[in-house]
Amino acid sequence: MSAHVPAGGPPRRAYLVHGDDAGLVSQELSALTDELRALDPDGLGVVEEYGDPGRDEAVELGEILNACRTAPFFAALRVVVVRDAKGLDTEQQKELVAYLADPVETTVLVLASTGGRPPKRLVDAVGNVGVVIATAPGTNMRDRSKWVTDHLRGAGVRLDAAAATLLTTHLGEDLSRLEGIVGTLGAAYGDGSLLGVEEIEPFLGEAGGVAPWDLTDAIDGGDMTKAITVLHRMLDGGERHPLQILATLHRHYGAMLRLDGETATDEQSAAAATGLGPYPAKKALQQSRRLGHDKLVAMTTLLADADLDLRGRIGWPPELVVEVLVGRLARLSPRTRARR
Repeated sequence: MSAHVPAGGPPRRAYLVHGDDAGLVSQELSALTDELRALDPDGLGVVEEYGDPGRDEAVELGEILNACRTAPFFAALRVVVVRDAKGLDTEQQKELVAYLADPVETTVLVLASTGGRPPKRLVDAVGNVGVVIATAPGTNMRDRSKWVTDHLRGAGVRLDAAAATLLTTHLGEDLSRLEGIVGTLGAAYGDGSLLGVEEIEPFLGEAGGVAPWDLTDAIDGGDMTKAITVLHRMLDGGERHPLQILATLHRHYGAMLRLDGETATDEQSAAAATGLGPYPAKKALQQSRRLGHDKLVAMTTLLADADLDLRGRIGWPPELVVEVLVGRLARLSPRTRARR
């Protein structure tokens, strides 16, 4: 995890750690709390925690603010950690923002929020006196690779380029597993070791889930083998239900059908016709033109048949239904040449 407490200087008055992945938020929060504890070498620093979402505890803002305004005893710093800041209602947010306008110098308030963007007023209030830490690694392979590379810099082991790429690809969306894998590698090989593919492969475990567009991109490229592989990672590592897979494919081909026969010629007009963002709208437009009307109709029929099959028309296991569907869709897609 990245360091957020200035070396050799006092910490900021407040921190907000947020993101969609509860594991990543928890890891970043733990690392930050450890950094703050390390500021007191005698171990006398006071750390108080409130609102554990795992125990379904209500956030008592009065207790939190009282703790923030109480001077630490026999220590220079009091750290107040709120693990479920997302549970604050509008009035509580206002009170917290009022406190952050004039925070106590001997208190560091640490807020954690999982799922969705935190309220802007809270983000701005923390940003004025402290640090806002977004744990989201990004949505594409390039962003995830950068995230992994950045976090490996602070790890006890080093990976060569091929090993880092393998680790990023293997983890997929399950980047919260990175810390555990790196810790295991450090214990096995020792801190400071430079590791390659052969050294890390035995420690990777099951492949993590992948994003839905990894599946649709593989299908659109006509790569049946890759599409089936990605599908199984979504079903196993990503724990997505076959009906969720089908819903993803319905949205994907529904956008193409809306563009079939449309006069859209660029990403802006395609976005207006489909309601998608410019980039996915551009991809939908290009694939719609590549497939043509007849193939789009055939693919839509396959989706409708799979929908009925998943709801009991035939006795196949749901995983087999979507596997056959993905294979047939990929077979209908024109295969794209791999870039050199």
